[in-house]
Amino acid sequence: MRIAITGGIGSGKSYVCRMLEQRGIKIYDCDAAAKRLMRTSGSLQLQLKELVGEDVYSADGVLQKHVLAEFLLASEANKVALNNVVHPAVAVDYEASGIEWLESAILFESGFDRRVHFDHIVCVTAPRNVRIQRIVQRDSISAERAAEWIDAQMPHEEVELRSDFVITNDGASDLQQQIDRMLQLFKPSE
Repeated sequence: MRIAITGGIGSGKSYVCRMLEQRGIKIYDCDAAAKRLMRTSGSLQLQLKELVGEDVYSADGVLQKHVLAEFLLASEANKVALNNVVHPAVAVDYEASGIEWLESAILFESGFDRRVHFDHIVCVTAPRNVRIQRIVQRDSISAERAAEWIDAQMPHEEVELRSDFVITNDGASDLQQQIDRMLQLFKPSE
């Protein structure tokens, strides 16, 4: 069984994933995997050099994040092109990992849900004001900048509609109880 956990920035999906890991559930982190693959995969590095330019890696093979960020932010077409190089590599790596659970902030935006079949998709959600507060505290940025980051992602209502289960991480709802209910629902029938 494959289960994806998604949710916008500041929703607390990584926190929920840590709670699942404390229960012995191994979770594949798409963001960490993308960073690792850009450092270690020769074929991905070649594709990035062809797409972005040779200067995306230094002479000694270190990813130049500022060059990549500049390319990414230059246009929507660049963002799509970059996603079409990185996300397929991550999907192949995930499928080879044998891990059932996956965490991805941009599961739908990246098309990951079309590359890999998931039996269940879980959305972690929180009210906008809570998300902004978390981002401000975590990243030491202004509330306005945090709101821009939220607005740059798929609307949370749409993510919820496309998910099979929603966990409310508003700081008041019982997360353990919601996780118990989710795990019970996802338990294979005997």
